[in-house]
Amino acid sequence: MSTTAFAASATLLRLNCEAKHQARLFPDFSRRGRSKISKISLFASSQRKSFQFVVASSASGRNGGVAEIEAESAPRYYSWPDEKKPRVCILGGGFGGLYTALRLESLVWPDDKKPQVLLVDQSEHFVFKPMLYELLSGEVDAWEIAPRFSDLLANTNVLFFQDKVKLLYPSDHLVMNAPAKSSAGGSVLLESGLLIEYDWLVLSLGAEAKLDVVPGASEFALPFSTLEDARKVDLRLRELERRKFSKESLIRVVVVGCGYAGVELAATVSERLQDRGVVQAINVENTICPNAPPGNREAATKVLSSRKVELLLGYFVRCIRQVVDAKASEKPTKSIGVEGIAAEHDFGKYILELQPTEKGLQSQTIEADLVLWTVGSKSLLPQLEPGNRRGALPLNGRGQAETDETLRVNGHPRIFAVGDSSALRESNGRLLPATAQVAFQQADFAGWNLWAAINNRPLLPFRFQNLGEMITLGRNDAAISPSFIEGLTLDGPLGHTARKLAYLIRLPTDEHRLKVGISWLTKSAIDSVASLQSTLTKVISNS
Repeated sequence: MSTTAFAASATLLRLNCEAKHQARLFPDFSRRGRSKISKISLFASSQRKSFQFVVASSASGRNGGVAEIEAESAPRYYSWPDEKKPRVCILGGGFGGLYTALRLESLVWPDDKKPQVLLVDQSEHFVFKPMLYELLSGEVDAWEIAPRFSDLLANTNVLFFQDKVKLLYPSDHLVMNAPAKSSAGGSVLLESGLLIEYDWLVLSLGAEAKLDVVPGASEFALPFSTLEDARKVDLRLRELERRKFSKESLIRVVVVGCGYAGVELAATVSERLQDRGVVQAINVENTICPNAPPGNREAATKVLSSRKVELLLGYFVRCIRQVVDAKASEKPTKSIGVEGIAAEHDFGKYILELQPTEKGLQSQTIEADLVLWTVGSKSLLPQLEPGNRRGALPLNGRGQAETDETLRVNGHPRIFAVGDSSALRESNGRLLPATAQVAFQQADFAGWNLWAAINNRPLLPFRFQNLGEMITLGRNDAAISPSFIEGLTLDGPLGHTARKLAYLIRLPTDEHRLKVGISWLTKSAIDSVASLQSTLTKVISNS
């Protein structure tokens, strides 16, 4: 009853106020017509009581710009450009969300059924997370793996809002058998106060690091799963490199977790520090990358051993505490790092208490200048408050939405879930892993099934095809085990090249792929020339 009343009042209010809002926000809207504006991203500012519009494209050209229009109060309802066409709202701009939007854009639609697609993400940048490690090594630039959504979507009809989702009001559970053309989806409330009504919804909110499982982890450990995380880690390493520049004062880095993320991080940091630091990696299991193909695991073990990474296997972290150096902390300072990220210099060290998981091992206490956390993640879906209990999404213990094989959320035929937001099981009953490869493939199916649902066609069941696994081990080292050739593992420089080519192909758009490909090719040529010059110099000096 409360949901129905809310939806009815929302509709009435929008009908009464739509003309007033349009006249206030777009003084010449009626004169120019809606067709002249094909994509506008709206950011509501409650403090300044103004709206910022990022114009990504228009009917007359592809020029972007920013304009601020003062208004008396923030708008409450978003008015779609065309009320007759289907409205698809995608929450989250990770692999699942962005690639679903691009898939919808690439499909062929009847003119009257081509949907309006709105992508909402709290960040300005899309992040190609598997290559965050290359930011620490300096192998890639931020724009290559973290382009702005506005740049990626400039030549599409996809709209982008930079905002955070607050409430969800689904109504498709009330009309389970509604025809595809009916507006029975629901609405989404953003933190800015903007309310968006949708016909179809895609959940792709991703996940964040789970730091609340160990006392002290949330206060003293740094996660490594976002662009901001990578920048903070890089800034902290640069601070330590500046302070501890002698061999007598080694930088001690502890990586918690030896799955793919932990091993890639340990390999990257150890290569960066070389003989200026010591890297220790902790894992509950008695091996690294327990679920990886043997070839990848062997290559990673060899690299970590060659870089003198100390593996503490069969241990879990009981707690983390800080010990502040009183002399160094008498004059605390602040520095501004990459793009304005500030960091306080507390010059403290961290103590990690380790508890063994197997008999025969003794408890340990280790010291670190930097603690990097790669263990566990939690879905962001539970943070999305339901507008009513009847419309609450069915979540599993990990906070993921339970879906059927077509990626539709159980009990909600108008809502799809992909990536970390989806709890889909394989034929053997196991949950699909939360990897980029799974999200890529689910985005392709979600886009197609949205097309099928809107056009009253049968939906396809999702079947995950494991194409293989890859792991980066440094600037010129990686391992890749393709699934279509059993027992084959490409490692070293060959694996590194194969991995970069595979990810280059997976970048979001053709235009971005071209720019990044040229950039990587140029860097490779410069590195080759520098290496040749170095070799010639050594030969000449020895002769």
